[in-house]
Amino acid sequence: MSDVEVSVRIPAGDVVLEADVVVPRPAHGIVLFAHGSGSGRHSPRNRFVARELQRAGLATVLADLLTREEERTDAVTGRMRFDIGLLAERVAALVDWLPEDEFARGLRAGLFGASTGAAAALVAAATRPDVVTAVVSRGGRPDLAGEFLRLVHQPTLLIVGERDPIVIELNREAMDKLVGEARLEIIPGASHLFEEPGALEAVAGLARDWFLRHLGDRTGTAAR
Repeated sequence: MSDVEVSVRIPAGDVVLEADVVVPRPAHGIVLFAHGSGSGRHSPRNRFVARELQRAGLATVLADLLTREEERTDAVTGRMRFDIGLLAERVAALVDWLPEDEFARGLRAGLFGASTGAAAALVAAATRPDVVTAVVSRGGRPDLAGEFLRLVHQPTLLIVGERDPIVIELNREAMDKLVGEARLEIIPGASHLFEEPGALEAVAGLARDWFLRHLGDRTGTAAR
């Protein structure tokens, strides 16, 4: 059977979010991307990582956490991208949608969070422990998840660039609060956006291996 590639609209409270879903056949798990800091489902960095996951047999959901109107407002004010409560609510709504979707149903789910989206992903993991199985953060601000960090039991991988010292320290402090398996990977020579040659490939490889380890080995593979 051929892979599934669809664009969907997902209810999230009083708004509807747009998302792109890719499901390889067979799929060994599904990863929902939580964007942050003014980014969205068209982020070239997250799409690069998503393609690597897809090649490994993992389904992906790249969803906007803000509506188009909210994005226009945020482009001027910059406030909504740091509203972790709002972003976490949106990620949680997307997580709730996963078991209902015909293509995602039955797949173990992971969250991939970037920048402030990493904090939103961790809050969603804390509040949706029955659905979220693993978390990966890329250049994230897990510290912004606050006390929710102590409720995250899922295996969590934190990836930071070597040339991002402040974020490295924030990730170390956050990792100490996580109660589940946690690992910090520092990419040599990489800055915050992982723009250096080979840096994003390293991120994608680490994320792929983490999700395959925690989603792919025990899931009931969905081969629809």
